[in-house]
This record gives sequence, C-alpha cells and structure tokens, in this order.
Amino acid sequence: MNRWLARILAAGAGLAAALAHPPWGLSPGLLGYAALLWLLDKAEPARPLRSAFLRAWLAGTAYFAVSLWWVSEAFLVDAAEQGWMAPFAVILLASGLGLFWGAAGAAYRALAAPGVRRLLWFAGTFAVFEWLRGHVLTGLPWDLPGEAWKAGSPLSQAASLFGAYGLTWITLAAAASPALVREGWPGRAAVAASAAALAGLFAFGTARLAGAPPIPADAPTLRIVQADVKQETKYDASVFAGIVQRYTALTRLPAATPPQIVIWPEGAIPADLDEYLSPEAWTNGAIQDVLVPGQTLIVGGYRTQVGDPSRPEIYFNSLYAVRRTTTGLSVIGRYDKYRLVPFGEYMPMDKLAARVGFKQLVHVGDGFTPGPRPRPIAPPGLPPLQPLICYESLFPGFTREGQAAAGQRPAWIVNVSNDAWFGATSGPLQHLNIASYRAIEEGLPMVRATPTGVSAVIDAFGRIAPGQALAHGKYGVIDARLPPALKPTVFNRIGDLSLLILVIISFGGARVPRRATLRRT
Repeated sequence: MNRWLARILAAGAGLAAALAHPPWGLSPGLLGYAALLWLLDKAEPARPLRSAFLRAWLAGTAYFAVSLWWVSEAFLVDAAEQGWMAPFAVILLASGLGLFWGAAGAAYRALAAPGVRRLLWFAGTFAVFEWLRGHVLTGLPWDLPGEAWKAGSPLSQAASLFGAYGLTWITLAAAASPALVREGWPGRAAVAASAAALAGLFAFGTARLAGAPPIPADAPTLRIVQADVKQETKYDASVFAGIVQRYTALTRLPAATPPQIVIWPEGAIPADLDEYLSPEAWTNGAIQDVLVPGQTLIVGGYRTQVGDPSRPEIYFNSLYAVRRTTTGLSVIGRYDKYRLVPFGEYMPMDKLAARVGFKQLVHVGDGFTPGPRPRPIAPPGLPPLQPLICYESLFPGFTREGQAAAGQRPAWIVNVSNDAWFGATSGPLQHLNIASYRAIEEGLPMVRATPTGVSAVIDAFGRIAPGQALAHGKYGVIDARLPPALKPTVFNRIGDLSLLILVIISFGGARVPRRATLRRT
C-alpha cells in the first residue's frame, strides 16, 4: 500500500471514530477501529513497528483533534492575551494524546499473533493504553471509546458492569471485528460473536432500564439555577452586582413545591466564597433574602487559605453547602477539589511555563492546591453526596474511591461545572454525556449545574427526563425531585477489576508469537 495513502486513511479512521461520540452520534464511525486494525496489519514490512506507531498516532491525533477542538475556546475568553495560544494548544494536546494510540499500535504489532485471535490483542492493547491515558499526569480520559454510546441508552448500561474502561474494551473488539470478515469462517465467526455480544448487552440494558424504580413522593426537592453568565463577563467588576442579581432572581422564583436544596454551579459568583458569604458582605444579605430557613444552597467557587512564607495565600476550588437558618447563613459542608486540570488550574513545570507566557492560563493567584482524596460529604439534613467539580466527572471510579475511603456510600452525585469556558461548542454536550456515565457506573443519580449549560437532573441509568435539562445559553431553573439510588452496581463493587479480567482474556486468548509477524493479506 502507498505509504501516504495509508497515513491519510489512518487519520480518516481516527476522525470517523471521533464522530461516533455525541453530539454527532454517527455510530458507523466506529468502523474506524476496523480500518485502523486493518492498517496496522498492513504496516510496512521493512519497519513494521515504526509504521504501526505512526499510523496509530495519526489516527489518535485526528481523533483527539475532533474530540477536543473546543479547548481553543478557553483561550479566546481573553483573546488579547491568550488567543495566540489556541491553535498550538489544540495541536499539542491532540498530538500528545495521540502518543497513547501510537504506543498501543506499536505494542499490538509487536505482540499480535496471526489469525483472528489478534482481535483480542487489539482490544486489549488499546484498552490498556486508554486506561493509561486516564491516569498518567493526572489523566485526561475524555471521550473514551466506550463512551461513544449515548448515556442512558441500552448499550451504555454495560458501564454498570464493566465501567467505561471495560466498555472501551468491548467497543474496540466489536467495532474492529469487521476487519477480519475476509478471513474465512473464523473471521466471519468473530464478526458474528461480536454482534451477538452487542445484542446481549443491548438486551441486558433494555431489561435494566425497564426495571427503573419510581421517584419516591418524599424525595428531596431540588432547584438547579442556570443564570447564563458568559465566562468573559466574570472579569468585569462593573457587572458583579448584576451576576449576583441573576442568581438570586432565579433562586426566588416561585415553585409548586418549594425546593429544599438549591444548586448553583462552579464559579457562580466570581469572588472568594468566604468573602461573599461573610456576614459583613452585602452579597450575604442578598442570598439570605432569597432563601427561607431550612433551605440549603450548594455552590462551587474558590476559597483562600493562609499559607507559608513561600506561598502566603493558598487557593482551593471548593464546593460549599450553606444552610439558611433563622439567624443567617451557615456553612454545613465543604469539599475541596482533588483532581485539578493541568494547565488550567495548576501548571506542570510552572517555572518553564511562566517564561513562555502560559502561566497566565491560571486566573487565580498561582493556581489551585488539590484537596484531600475524595470522599462523600454528609451535611446535616441532606442525603450524603459525592461532589464532583467539573473535570473530576471524567474519571471512572472516582465516587467508588470516595465511598471506600469514607466507608459510606453517597445517595447522589453533585457535579458543579464551569463549561462556560467552552462556549457554544461540542465540549459542553460531550461533557454531559461523559459525566452521565458516572451515574450509570455507580447506580447513583447525578445533579449537574453549569453557568451556561448543559445543566440537568440525571437518573441512576444516565437518563435525563423531559424538562429536566437546560440547554446551552438558556436562562432558567430546573425544579425536580431527586431520583432514587439503585443497589450498588457490579462496577461499584469491583471497579477496574472488570477491565483486568477482559485484558487477561485478551492476552490469555492469543498466544505470544515468537516473531512479531502477521499474516499478510
């Protein structure tokens, strides 16, 4: 095969696979994995590992460029100072993450044996490197292949068994199997087995969804506030009072059933949490006026703590639960974000970054400090909850880890996020789909609040009921009752052990070849 044609096809395979994800949802694009497997098998004979690495890297770079192009929007919030970085950020991010696919392609080519059993090696190597992508340097598990299925659909329910990483293995194996169809009856059997596996998971998901319990009549009542505040306006001190007014006006709207819990998003008020909640601040009085005694406000933002001589002030990205009492506002729960966004909330190699101007990406002091390892919080009078602040909702098993650390299972997940950074792009829609997988994995409902959308009430199956979401750019509230939690899922009990089992199947079901050769077809 012509070298350049193969490279173009590899990039096209990655692009097709990316378009299978929401908001595009072009499921035939999953055949891009079949094309990639075929291209790896046809790697240049003279240098197969180098050729396989390059083809897989090109596929990965195209995949991540499509999946993450919206990152450029964050640099345009302050276009005068940071706009120049936008194209470089997308290129570097996509090509850097593509290295994981490149390494997976080389590992597959080095290890895979001839015959249809190599499909297992393909799924296993790429699933392992996707797991590594979610863990190396804090990880960025955005758009895992297993999250291509729309959250809440029957196939997405497999995440309750295998998690998103395990579902990635299944998706890769099934989607790549058509590459073997021309290899006689074994190849056709592999395709049929893959189709049967997907059909079985579809049936499982359909049955699981059919068994959804009703929402109890005494479930807590919620109000999610989406004030549609654009990110660029938050740095204008002249509009600060107007931002507070938008949130308080929506909070005081009458409701058929008064909400017990009001949720504002991450960074709702562009000020230090402790400062604007201070009894001396006018904002404290404004918030008191729109809450009634007994109501709880959950809100995300930053807080400042006294540090040491080297860093006099330390900043945390936090979530507060604030109770309106008869005498004022009382903080009854706090969570400090543990998993920070590299280059957004803290700067790896910050001295070097400062020299080239990237330090300016962190808009709060010298960046944030991570909080303690995650665990649920149990504010008095509220069902115990696991906060996930923005980026943390990308990580499978995060809530499970907190449950194990605390010895207490939360009743719900609260995801406050600031997707206003990404404008009216595909980013907020993808984030909604990805975050919804955390509800499926854990069997817990999720309440999601963002400044500009998409805010939603998500049930324990990853579904959003009609009228319980606010799209991008909408100003309003969602009033709802909290959906019930389910019994702990298989994934909640065993976590990534499910992925390990699938990887063992991969490498146990195909012999290690003495020489890295593949049948040439």
